[in-house]
Amino acid sequence: MFPGLRLVRLASVSLLCSPILMALTLTALPVLAADPAFRPLFNGRDLRGWVNVNCAPETFTVRDGMIHCDGIPTGALRTERQYENFILELEWRHLKPGGNAGVFIWSGPMPALGQPFLRAIEVQVLDHGYGKSDWFTTHGDIFPIHGSTMKPFSPSRGDRSFPKESRSLGAPDWNHYRIVATNGVIRLSVNGVEVSGGSACQWRRGYIALESEGGIVDWRHLRIQELPSTKATAAESAPEARPWKSLYDGRSLRGWRVPADDGAWKASDWTLRSRPAREGEEAVLWSESGIRRHELLFDWRWDGKPAQSVPPVVFRSGGTAGLIRLPVLDGLRPEGWNRLRIRHEGRTLKVSANDRPEVSVEVPRGGLEFGFVPASVPVQISSVFRQ
Repeated sequence: MFPGLRLVRLASVSLLCSPILMALTLTALPVLAADPAFRPLFNGRDLRGWVNVNCAPETFTVRDGMIHCDGIPTGALRTERQYENFILELEWRHLKPGGNAGVFIWSGPMPALGQPFLRAIEVQVLDHGYGKSDWFTTHGDIFPIHGSTMKPFSPSRGDRSFPKESRSLGAPDWNHYRIVATNGVIRLSVNGVEVSGGSACQWRRGYIALESEGGIVDWRHLRIQELPSTKATAAESAPEARPWKSLYDGRSLRGWRVPADDGAWKASDWTLRSRPAREGEEAVLWSESGIRRHELLFDWRWDGKPAQSVPPVVFRSGGTAGLIRLPVLDGLRPEGWNRLRIRHEGRTLKVSANDRPEVSVEVPRGGLEFGFVPASVPVQISSVFRQ
């Protein structure tokens, strides 16, 4: 029996005339029991209380009282607020075999550097059709991702806790997860039996998120019981969210002006990609969202040599001719991902790469357009946010 569930039987004698309904009377139907200690985490009508971090509006929607995810692009839907100690219950089903998704526990508010994923402890939501490996199962693995740490419960490999029993059902059947997260210890029960977990989790206070990663998934009956705080410190807690708005939806170039060289850029799941091209205005991918006393953030990497020293972003004042380029910046990684932060203050751009000290760039007064420009090597850009 699932914890927190009760049985409901069809008991009307008049219904027994139907063979189908007679069969139903012999079937126990699990439904969530009323429990004042729990409160809904999803209202069944809309996504109030949730934040679409880096996906398109179409990625997470509400259908028939459920959160529906179509899996495109890879990204996350997170809660508006953080949680420390709690019991989370939910049900999920993959609608097609081989689907991939997850639940992020104690997550950060923003994607990790060069990733579509949030830093978190991940509870795997994987359909059996995905296949088998020595490194993962389809029955409820738990593991830290992108900066988080955890000491896994046995059986384990590396920092991944494997389930002790094979309990989950394949698409399109429903599965019930009960996640108990207390004082840095996480425990997962799948369809009524505890199977995996870990201790010494870092962070141990943060957001709860649903992951989009290609699988078409329905989520329902999400509810949470908060437990007393054990006083997680700032170092043990995810940073609080700031009002960032994602400018790239992972599905198209919606919100961007396609350049005259319309083959220079393409949407590729969670990244924008450019082929090598000669730098010039005809190849700039301009955002329809300018910046005026705003802050801009994005990640990028060069996929080839020679090494570059100038970020692939340009600015323009009031639609006038001439591009404003950033100077050569110290600390850029010629290989791997970089993160750039730009603050627009009056006639100055304050530019910081990879958390290095800010560099000031003088610009004309007023609003600025910004866009991405190709380089002599392929470029990938992700996590484009403005606030």
